[in-house]
Amino acid sequence: MNTDTGTIQAFLETVHPYDSLPRDELARVAGSFSRRSITDAGLVYERGDPLDGLFLIEAGGVEILDANGALVSLLGPRNSFGERGLMRDGRAATTARTTGAAMLLVLPAAEFRRLIADAPGFSRFFSRGRGGEARSGDLATRRVADLMTRNPVTTHPDTPVAEVARIMRDAHVSSLGVTDGDGVLRGIVTTRDLSNRVLAEGRDPAGAVKNVMTPDPVALAPDALGTDLLHLMLERKFGHVPIVEGGRFVGIVTQTDLTRFQAVNSAVLIRDIAQAADAAEMAETTARIPQLLRQLVGGHNAHEVTTRLITDIADAVTRRLLTLAEAELGAAPVPYLWLACGSQGRQEQTGVSDQDNCLMLDDAATAEDLVYFKAFAQFVADGLNTAGYVYCPGDMMATNPRWCQPVRVWRDYFRGWINKPDPEAQMLASVMFDLRPIGGSAHLFGDLQAETLEAASRNSIFVAHMVSNSLKHTPPLGLIRGFATIRSGEHRNQIDMKHSGVVPVTDLARVYALQGRLTPVNTRARLVAAVESGVISASGGRDLIEAYDVIAEARLEHQSARVKNGEKPDNYLAPASLSDFERSHLRDAFVVVRTMQSAIGHGKGALS
Repeated sequence: MNTDTGTIQAFLETVHPYDSLPRDELARVAGSFSRRSITDAGLVYERGDPLDGLFLIEAGGVEILDANGALVSLLGPRNSFGERGLMRDGRAATTARTTGAAMLLVLPAAEFRRLIADAPGFSRFFSRGRGGEARSGDLATRRVADLMTRNPVTTHPDTPVAEVARIMRDAHVSSLGVTDGDGVLRGIVTTRDLSNRVLAEGRDPAGAVKNVMTPDPVALAPDALGTDLLHLMLERKFGHVPIVEGGRFVGIVTQTDLTRFQAVNSAVLIRDIAQAADAAEMAETTARIPQLLRQLVGGHNAHEVTTRLITDIADAVTRRLLTLAEAELGAAPVPYLWLACGSQGRQEQTGVSDQDNCLMLDDAATAEDLVYFKAFAQFVADGLNTAGYVYCPGDMMATNPRWCQPVRVWRDYFRGWINKPDPEAQMLASVMFDLRPIGGSAHLFGDLQAETLEAASRNSIFVAHMVSNSLKHTPPLGLIRGFATIRSGEHRNQIDMKHSGVVPVTDLARVYALQGRLTPVNTRARLVAAVESGVISASGGRDLIEAYDVIAEARLEHQSARVKNGEKPDNYLAPASLSDFERSHLRDAFVVVRTMQSAIGHGKGALS
């Protein structure tokens, strides 16, 4: 091996995904790289130029510019660039230039494509989409870490048996880990042990628990599979299996945990909601949504499947409350339609959701009828709040008289917003273009939606204002460290994955739907429809869809991790918690979104 190749190989060993290659393969790949030295700030390539390979920065900095010359990213050592063009048509999708003296390594295009085809880790890293992982909720293939109860209740070996019984009673658990001062598992005691070994044998309840516990119990590691757990429980008739990592007691799995895992699915929750007598009973069911979220994410379901199933539960709660409202107040005097907007309207609810809704009434509605619907809306909104869908802080609810009106008034609303797109009109139009019927007479909305899309798309001034409005939320890209995080307060050094992550894509998709008069409301469905209808180019649309997938799934993974740790899900992700692999992909996804924002801001549909 020559000195130059050896130096390159040593560098590649510090760069992912090269560090995952077998050593002999890494040596071969290192030998295929060439070095390109740049002594001053200068152009590497321009957008549209043919690419001779993948670039990897060994030293120096590189600016990436979009089609309009806007800076979208500043890269440093160990960052790659040029892969998007290589994976499309072999031409650069952006412009790259060095900020000063730099040393670049170049992997030939043919070798890059060979690695994409032959090295799964390499392919996953440079493919911003979802990869090819199986997406299954099968218990047998799940990791024990996804099934176990964390932070298990423990006690010391010398604790009296009577005190152990009180601890178990107060904590509502059927087993207890017996650990020493360092958290090392010494034994396990269950309610059956207390019954069979203490009560049945007349032992002194003041005796130490170490005398009745099961010492050195069989345990599993968090990375064991569900099938290991099932075999252990069935073959040895265990009802409780402790989980140990590094000798420390970190969790436990019981038969109740497995039953709960199998029972928590959207169909079961919707069945329970449909049978609920009131909102309080529904709240007991919706309290299981975080566990459902964790289960769906852990099963590698696509983000749009996870959010759709979670939104289906909100829809079921709403429809049940509509039925209960009529039972309480009497039949509605005229046809009505309850609609959701916001994340529920787009079928994109996660573990954090408030309520956004409105009522459209038949034009025959009288002033007296409005009194009925005021009480009707209050009943449903109160029920949603009780069930966990808190009141909208912006009062975008049917309880607001402004959003509980006959269809003719709604028609006037939309006409006014389109003809006079002031800031309030832009905000309201953005919300109301995401309306989706939930319960009632759907025909009240059908014609109105078609009329509004046609009128809005024909008004160039309104479209321009909506484009401007869609650029208010920008991806959290920093020039030096890769991400622009929140600078102060409770969420310092974190990224808002809602307003800085998914919202910029949601806003772009809404504009594309407006431009193409597209009827889907879901963000990903809008992007797909925009590509199919030619509103955006196939290449630009594909990049944006893949970027959205990365961002949306990172948000759900974060929420699932918080649930797993016993915390409430939120939208604030600390980049420091991500691996280099995850940070790189998330940053690339944000770059794509910013590029698409730049394109639409300059009157262009997408990257070509």
